[in-house]
Amino acid sequence: MPDTYVPIAARSSPVRTSGLAPWVRTNMFGDLRSSITSLFLLALVVYLLPKLYSWGLGNAVFSANAEACQSVRGIGACWGVVTEKYRLILLGRFPFEEHWRPVLATSLMLTALVVSCIRVFWKPWLALMWVAVMAIFFILMGGGVFGLSDVRTDLWGGLPLTVLLATVSIFLAFPLSIAVALGRRSHLPAIRSACIVYIELIRGVPLISVLFMASFMFPLFMPQGVTIDVLVRVVVGITLFAAAYMAEIIRGGLQAIPKGQLEAADTLGLSYWQTQRKIVLPQALAMVVPSIMNNFISIFKDTSLVTIVSMYELTGALSLALNSDVNWRPFKIEAYLFITLVYFIFCFAMSRYSLWVEKQLSASKAR
Repeated sequence: MPDTYVPIAARSSPVRTSGLAPWVRTNMFGDLRSSITSLFLLALVVYLLPKLYSWGLGNAVFSANAEACQSVRGIGACWGVVTEKYRLILLGRFPFEEHWRPVLATSLMLTALVVSCIRVFWKPWLALMWVAVMAIFFILMGGGVFGLSDVRTDLWGGLPLTVLLATVSIFLAFPLSIAVALGRRSHLPAIRSACIVYIELIRGVPLISVLFMASFMFPLFMPQGVTIDVLVRVVVGITLFAAAYMAEIIRGGLQAIPKGQLEAADTLGLSYWQTQRKIVLPQALAMVVPSIMNNFISIFKDTSLVTIVSMYELTGALSLALNSDVNWRPFKIEAYLFITLVYFIFCFAMSRYSLWVEKQLSASKAR
């Protein structure tokens, strides 16, 4: 007698683990404490959002009308201060009629940075491109050639100065930090001691002190009649400061490399520099990518401290633009929110790029 057919009961579909709903369920309502916190924050957002909308958009003034801004003071935002002062905030004291030069120079450098972050362009010609970009940048900003009027470096400011200081300092600090990190692990006492003294000395003082020394004290040790441009001194100060911190980050990655790999390299007959270049440094740098990017972001934000030496980058240019005009001086909050957005865009882009690099490294390890 044939077996009786018994249908199998239908099973529920598996729970989705990707998408918005699973993410919310896992990260916001995973347990009782998370649920209470999430509900409290959501209630706070619901309470504050209408007020923020009313202040930031509903009752806001967007036209460059100081009288209209005064009439909504306290109940609405005055974005007209950005409309009126954005050129001074973004470009500083650079001659007004020559603003096309810093705009073009900054756009060129930002384009070069974007190109440098795309893997397909990691070719030998990239270094030559940067030499050309830096040359064009300084020609456009400084002038004095090709019929361009001469503009002193102390008149450079705003976003061009911020991008220049951050970019040049990062490019110079990175190789210096690698050399210092390797030097601190050297078996030669003189090199190791010099690197330790440099790191501990720089890390023991704030960046403001380093900039002050580079700008005001360093010229006192120069021979009579010899002067170094303040921009060069500021770049050197930021570079030395950033390299000291980055060297310790890289040293942490170097210490994580198993000694067995070094012994294997010696067995294969590799020299010290071949071992570092082909085995140690690629792994060490890959381990500390997030920390290195955090340092890069800190460098970009720390450029705001150069105001102490009378170089007016983005934050300093904002103060110049508003303090000199009594009509717009009361609306600093809106202006600071504007440059906060600028800083956020740059820092968020660097953070996302760091995540992309980490994913690429994880994918290469998985292979």
